[in-house]
Amino acid sequence: MDFRPYGEGLVDGYIKKELFHDVFAGDLPRATAELMWAGQRPADVRTLGEPSGAPAWKTIPSWYLVGRDDKVLPPAAQRFMARRAGARTFEADTSHVAMIAQPGATAALIKRAAG
Repeated sequence: MDFRPYGEGLVDGYIKKELFHDVFAGDLPRATAELMWAGQRPADVRTLGEPSGAPAWKTIPSWYLVGRDDKVLPPAAQRFMARRAGARTFEADTSHVAMIAQPGATAALIKRAAG
């Protein structure tokens, strides 16, 4: 991550350009990943330590698409979270950005959830 301070004590994190393709979007063409890198929204690093509210998965049905080639969130961690949520889980050979790299698998999961 590249960390960039702003304001008083605030810090944004960005995925480093030289790692973006391989870590975040390894199954996309490099040109596409470069555009995604240039347009990425920063992550406020405070969010890594702040508790969230009540998890929605405790009260609504959940669906999860595990990206088996995800290098941001390991597939084992994704499977754990999906099991904990009682999610109907599907898997695809895709990076962290399944919705872009594998739109067919993503759309199929949405259709199953809506059906």
